[in-house]
Amino acid sequence: MKKNIIATLLITTLTTSTLSGCGIGISLNKEAAAEAPSYVEAQYPATESTAAEVCEDYSDYEDYSDYAACTEAEADNYAYIEPSYGETAACESYKRSDDAALCPGYYYPPVNSENYRSITENSFKDVASAPLSTFGADIDTASYANLRRMINDGYGISDIPAGSIRTEELVNYFNYDYKKPGYKDAFAVNASIIDCPWNKETKLVNLGIKAREENEIEDVPSNIVFLIDVSGSMNDYDKLPLLKMGFDMLVDDLNSKDRVSIVTYASSSDIVIAGVPGSEHTKIKRAINDLNASGSTNGGDGIKSAYRLAEKYFIKGGNNRVIMATDGDLNVGITSEEELEELISRKKEGGVFLSVLGFGTGNYNEATLETLADKGNGNYSYIDSLQEAKKVLIDEFDSTLFTVAKDVKFQIEFNPKYVSEYRLVGYENRQMAARDFNDDTKDGGEIGSGHAMTVLYEVKLNDRDSEGTTLRYQNTDLSEKGKSDEWMTVSVRYKEPEEDESKLIYFPISKECYTKTPNCDTLFAAYVAEAGMILNGSEYTGSLRMDDVSRQVSKLSLDDEYKEEFLQLIRQL
Repeated sequence: MKKNIIATLLITTLTTSTLSGCGIGISLNKEAAAEAPSYVEAQYPATESTAAEVCEDYSDYEDYSDYAACTEAEADNYAYIEPSYGETAACESYKRSDDAALCPGYYYPPVNSENYRSITENSFKDVASAPLSTFGADIDTASYANLRRMINDGYGISDIPAGSIRTEELVNYFNYDYKKPGYKDAFAVNASIIDCPWNKETKLVNLGIKAREENEIEDVPSNIVFLIDVSGSMNDYDKLPLLKMGFDMLVDDLNSKDRVSIVTYASSSDIVIAGVPGSEHTKIKRAINDLNASGSTNGGDGIKSAYRLAEKYFIKGGNNRVIMATDGDLNVGITSEEELEELISRKKEGGVFLSVLGFGTGNYNEATLETLADKGNGNYSYIDSLQEAKKVLIDEFDSTLFTVAKDVKFQIEFNPKYVSEYRLVGYENRQMAARDFNDDTKDGGEIGSGHAMTVLYEVKLNDRDSEGTTLRYQNTDLSEKGKSDEWMTVSVRYKEPEEDESKLIYFPISKECYTKTPNCDTLFAAYVAEAGMILNGSEYTGSLRMDDVSRQVSKLSLDDEYKEEFLQLIRQL
């Protein structure tokens, strides 16, 4: 089934567009924009300044677009959270192959050796004993495209390999109508608290984190090294042939200010072209399209060669990046994740970032590819079709390749007055110790220009007296802040792309963010999370089934082709 889909895409370039979600699209007029503050003067954690008003009422804005409500909501229920700033800190260091005759006409997924890292689902934590939730940023979307590939190949729920689905990557695949940061702000937080759709006893916190957009990206030159796996395992129709067409599209957007190099690796690595101006489209495309697959896979040697070229043609103030395209089947030279991690971690310090594009099936080694992207200050995508290649390399080029903040970490502190327990939905492999948040030697994640990231927390509200209890060895009286209307505070620590010391920005989340009438974006994100949890066998979804999720999604007004596709996919499970 998938072979037909890929074949069609290889001869027909699909035109896709990035659409906003079905929630209200706030478009402020000049007068309203002047009245809405976009920047709050610096507030340091040690001071006792008054918290900013965090949940604005947008009902007074007149020029917003009409939309089809998914509930009886008549207004956008996202609350834009005004940022507060803290200190700059540099820490002192601290299947199955059953016989097809069993069921004639049914496609059985082939036996394969795909490699995924195991996932242990986040559990509820008690706010009184563990008030801080800390994790690194992650804007990867590979899990969704990989899931789409598996569903299109005929996989059922029981066939989905354990560890292949990361819920946050499903949620973050889609576009949501989040408000942008103010002029001087690196991030904006849009908050919405709703009744949890899979558990009537809990609430669901939706934090939409939007990074700033660079206005002059078109003038920023790129130094790109294509690191291409041409080993024998890349010979399949959905690997090297698809890779070539995807890179051909990217080349069309490059100009004379850009520099392009191509390194291939199989049994050994080879430099195909080096430092060619991006305007020489014909030369670059000919080099790409002349590639053939054969031999074993010495990825370590290829990575070293690619970084050497990236460093040789380094553009100060530019976008310096290695784009690695492979199925991850490294079988010669450096092959272990630990060795590759050490190599990549050393190289990123020079200002060259790494993006990883995964291709194919059967021997796909996702665990290695995710490690490479995480440690290389880059992002990881899975390319299952020409349409996905266009989405990643063309439609989302700015957010994919132009980093605006590196080593981004989040720390959410919950107020025990309101929240007794919390559970982060997804991000299992991005968890960090609370002390690592302020330690600039600890790696976070990278976020590109204008990129959005959705974070979901399932929370249990406090139904007991939290004003204070005197214990034998400690006093648990709430601070003055704890007695306020704040449910939690979202702290973001990040570094500018060329800086080594981090900055802190934080967002107090008020009880005013709770709504009984969530918009479509909020509900859609929640339903996608439900699907991810079901696929991972979550203990928190109760008797919820994928049919229930599809019925929920079908009630929304979906004006985005990717969201419509999601509905069609889960209906097949």
